[in-house]
Amino acid sequence: MNPPEPGGRSGILLVDDHTIVREGLRRILEAVADEWQVIEAGSGFQALECLRRQAIGLAIVDLSMPGMSGLELIKRIRAEYPRVKVLVLSMHAEEQYALRAFRAGANGYVTKDTASAEMVAAVRKVASGGAYVTASLAERVVQQLNGATQAPPHALLSNREMEVLQRIVAGQRPTEVADALHLSVKTVSTHKTRIQDKLQLPNTAALIRYGLEHQLDKPENSGFGGV
Repeated sequence: MNPPEPGGRSGILLVDDHTIVREGLRRILEAVADEWQVIEAGSGFQALECLRRQAIGLAIVDLSMPGMSGLELIKRIRAEYPRVKVLVLSMHAEEQYALRAFRAGANGYVTKDTASAEMVAAVRKVASGGAYVTASLAERVVQQLNGATQAPPHALLSNREMEVLQRIVAGQRPTEVADALHLSVKTVSTHKTRIQDKLQLPNTAALIRYGLEHQLDKPENSGFGGV
């Protein structure tokens, strides 16, 4: 990535498939600082195109997007544009989601219910080269990393298996899951079998029950994709 021109504004890329979310973020950021040039992208593919054409210092990435998930995009940014900082904006306040985001290469993690003042603080911190995560989430992440709390069984699933699980729990049929994730029905079936093996669940009913108990029935909030 080329650095901004001297005296120019830093480019912040908002990546979210919901227009209303991008508009809200744009208003928050433009209201407090005019040194930022806010650019929008509605998908991971659009985000990569923006990164090719413009000087971006920070990408604010939603984990849940059609086509290319947030985690996939973060990995691409880290590999192709290592100077670009990444702040994840997610519906999930669970440490498992934050851990996966940081492992993919994120520099910060905030949830969509974050107050605007904290959102701005997170943007400033990450854009300046720091890391950011809310205090409550940071504590839970540390506890899990040091073994103080036990990770749930679904922590063993790959990112793609996690997304397939969420969509099955939400009631999507194999064909719908396949279409949404751009997979074959056979591949979805293979993922489902592996998920049941890893979670030691005998059938689909048990799989759905497990998912509901762990509130995994919201594929539209899923941040998972890839292998």
